[in-house]
Amino acid sequence: MSVQVTTLENGLRVATDTMNSVETASVGVWVGTGTRDEASEINGVSHLLEHMAFKGTARRDARAIAEEIEAVGGHLNAYTSREHTAYYAKVLKEDLPLAVDIIADILQNSKLDADELARERTVIIQEINQSRDTPDDVVFDHFQETAYPEQAIGRPVMGSAEIIGNMPREAVKGYMSDHYAASNMILTASGKVDHDAFVALGKGAFGGLASFTPEERVAVKYVGGDFREPRELEQVHVLLGLEGLSYSDDDFYAVSVLSTILGGGMSSRLFQEAREKRGLVYAIQSFHSFYADGGVFGVYAGTGENEVEELMPVICDELRKVCDTVRDDEVARARAQLKASLMMALESTSSRAEQLARQLMVFGRPLPIPEIIESVEAVDAQSVMRVASRLLASTLTFTTLGPVSKIEDYDAIAKRLA
Repeated sequence: MSVQVTTLENGLRVATDTMNSVETASVGVWVGTGTRDEASEINGVSHLLEHMAFKGTARRDARAIAEEIEAVGGHLNAYTSREHTAYYAKVLKEDLPLAVDIIADILQNSKLDADELARERTVIIQEINQSRDTPDDVVFDHFQETAYPEQAIGRPVMGSAEIIGNMPREAVKGYMSDHYAASNMILTASGKVDHDAFVALGKGAFGGLASFTPEERVAVKYVGGDFREPRELEQVHVLLGLEGLSYSDDDFYAVSVLSTILGGGMSSRLFQEAREKRGLVYAIQSFHSFYADGGVFGVYAGTGENEVEELMPVICDELRKVCDTVRDDEVARARAQLKASLMMALESTSSRAEQLARQLMVFGRPLPIPEIIESVEAVDAQSVMRVASRLLASTLTFTTLGPVSKIEDYDAIAKRLA
């Protein structure tokens, strides 16, 4: 078996997915904390901490961190999401010990230097401002906040310029101390890696990491509603959404097939109807964001000010139709797309390392590929229509940005979906 998992005495899970056909390895630590774990006054601290981890330790300054990994041709990076934070590297197989050592160093020995923090606050504020200039980023932030108002999971991952600009070092350090526990972290590697040797590396690098249980998360509560921001733009950006499902929901695979049929590619219903047949949009897609205890399903489109009037009824019609007119050939095509995406990801060490970490974090175990394929194959037209009807029974979330004056009101859109 290529996948093996070992739990160290302090609770850190160490997992490998061996690929003997490659000469590289991807390694990373996934931490079970993200935006939804932040108090309102420190919104964005997870993302700020992710940045600060690379700004120097007791053993390496920021330049040394970058130079050491690049001296062996490796890559080191990180990202923050609403439920977890990841720090990862890709290297040649012989440089795996170096990658583990660097990641362990930045996660356990970061100095969080005050001068570096001041500089990085400025960098992140620039990142926030850049995002504010990107309409499709902004409309998604509005969508999340409208779906989950006054909740951590509804707040932006990067926080606000005001909060980040005033974030004290003590808040960053305290957040790290409260959430970066061995039992809340997963060390994974994929590629040319020996499991026992990797476990030994993990034990040496992380064996002294504290073990404790972080504070229990507040359950998410989907609310929905309407948000519109008029802006002088060339396009209207619209997001129409509904309450979705959690990772553990029995309809997890059915809603994935539904999203593919509705707006998952050039053959999807929305693409064919809105773009190919009517020429109303350049970009249109459906999506589903899964969380540990909830989720959101939605449709995004960018269109012209004069086209949006015709587009909204089209989107609503396609959402209603998919509740009772799904064909077997559509399901077969969507299943093939999902399976192909899964199998293609297996060719990447980075994708396999991330997939393994995510499965352990969400499901508590690695999911064998045959099990996933069997679950996808079990989805039929009836299950897709059933889950579509289930989604349509929830409250509408609608957000839009741009020249919005020609968009009908919230109640009218909700009525179209009834």
